[in-house]
Amino acid sequence: MLGKTAGGLYWMFRSLERAENTARLIEAGFRIALTRSTNADAEWRSVIETSAAQSAYEAAHSGYDSTQVVNFLLRETSNPSSVLSVIRAARDNARLVRTALTTEVWSAVNETWMLFTELLQDPIPETELPAVLATIRQQSGLVRGALYGTMLRNDTYDFCRIGTYIERMDNTARIIDVKYYSLLPSPSFVGSRLDNVQWETILRSVSAHRSFRWAVEDDFTAPAIAEFLILDRRMPRSLSYCASQIVESLSNLSEEYGRRETSHDMADALNARLQNRDIDTIFEEGLHTFVTGLLTETAGIAGQIEQDYRFIK
Repeated sequence: MLGKTAGGLYWMFRSLERAENTARLIEAGFRIALTRSTNADAEWRSVIETSAAQSAYEAAHSGYDSTQVVNFLLRETSNPSSVLSVIRAARDNARLVRTALTTEVWSAVNETWMLFTELLQDPIPETELPAVLATIRQQSGLVRGALYGTMLRNDTYDFCRIGTYIERMDNTARIIDVKYYSLLPSPSFVGSRLDNVQWETILRSVSAHRSFRWAVEDDFTAPAIAEFLILDRRMPRSLSYCASQIVESLSNLSEEYGRRETSHDMADALNARLQNRDIDTIFEEGLHTFVTGLLTETAGIAGQIEQDYRFIK
């Protein structure tokens, strides 16, 4: 496959995943802010920090008013990571690789772009925000369903999946790093029983609330939630699961192309860091140190994949 095509597929699905993740992050901020009526601005600042857009936001805005933050993350074209911006990028990449996609995948991406262009044309009133965020999540699921249901399991499919799981791993790691400490009154409270509503909101931000109830016998405590989101391979947005899927897709490419690349070894090393671990040793290492290390490794793998497969931007 041409590097330009591979890069288009990879970035199309990174962008689609980022749109969904941004919607979930806004929903989490919205829910937590409602329970923190005395310090809602701090939560919205946390949302911007988690999205890795603090510099761009502060260059254009002062303060962390909920309306400004939501507008910046959903609609502002000056923000390259806003939902409107990344959906445009996804559609542009889909046009670039149109001949590699089934009609169903192309139609789902194109319809999503047209719907979002209309949906996000004007600022979203707070009363309508939950419905808009739900629509963003649903459309992302529609495109993903078209991919899983109609595409051949070949290199095209694997580049799409690699883009999805690189982006998902980065997002989950950022939520754990920023949200975990933003909800703790002080480091001495690590592992204590805190407000269940706020901890449940972290799970909801990665679609893991009900899964946690099914899979984990513990209450909604910080260590139990951190372990679930980092190490539980049954959870499709956990760091461990994402790492395993990146390795699997890169292995498929290695088999199809008859060679291993540097990015394969890097992904294997990251995956190994998440195997045979327990949450106590991660806390001993330092959760922030552990998660930021994973973020750096994930970014390194992403960059190496672009080099190995000669993506052309």
